[in-house]
Amino acid sequence: MRMRKKKHTDDRIIACGSLLAENPEEMRGRWKDISDNRPICLEIGCGKGTFICETAKRNPEKFFIAVEKVRDVMVMAMEKCRDAQISNVVFSDIDAEKLYEVFSDGELSEIYLNFSDPWPKKKHAKRRLTYRTFLEIYKKILSPDGVIYFKTDNRPLFDFSLEEMQNCGFKLSDITYDLHNSQYADSNIVTEYEANFSAKGFKINRVAARP
Repeated sequence: MRMRKKKHTDDRIIACGSLLAENPEEMRGRWKDISDNRPICLEIGCGKGTFICETAKRNPEKFFIAVEKVRDVMVMAMEKCRDAQISNVVFSDIDAEKLYEVFSDGELSEIYLNFSDPWPKKKHAKRRLTYRTFLEIYKKILSPDGVIYFKTDNRPLFDFSLEEMQNCGFKLSDITYDLHNSQYADSNIVTEYEANFSAKGFKINRVAARP
């Protein structure tokens, strides 16, 4: 179901101005200028911001960029970080297809893909954020020792993604088909979506992929 358009979204974004990365393509190759030379991490599809806010809070030695195409959703994440006084994160409504226009080769240390749209129909496979064309972009903008962390409750998407990643030359590790009952549970930061679907009995799949 499409989210109903919120009132005063632009005004609310302006009120969080220090957290907004406007004209992000102008920062290509220069993100270190605002990260104070900290490793740069990217979340694609940050939703309402629970994951990115908590991750940034736990890792002050890193700098985070949160991407969300839906501005009515992004503003809620921005307000959450602003209210928590988290300063090592910025937000932008970048389209994932244009990431190479925003980040230069090897500029990122980590990419987080949390509960991306599964696009279940086969004819829509190219829209999945773990489809090979996206993976090739990630490979370019990740540093040689960079990593993608991918979580989903959708097992068909997870199996598809593992195969795509391997075919694109990624090395896979820390694979689990039941994250909340695995050795990785204690360090896992639960997203809003994840909490909802886990409570309904869905198992969470996760993998770390390195180029």
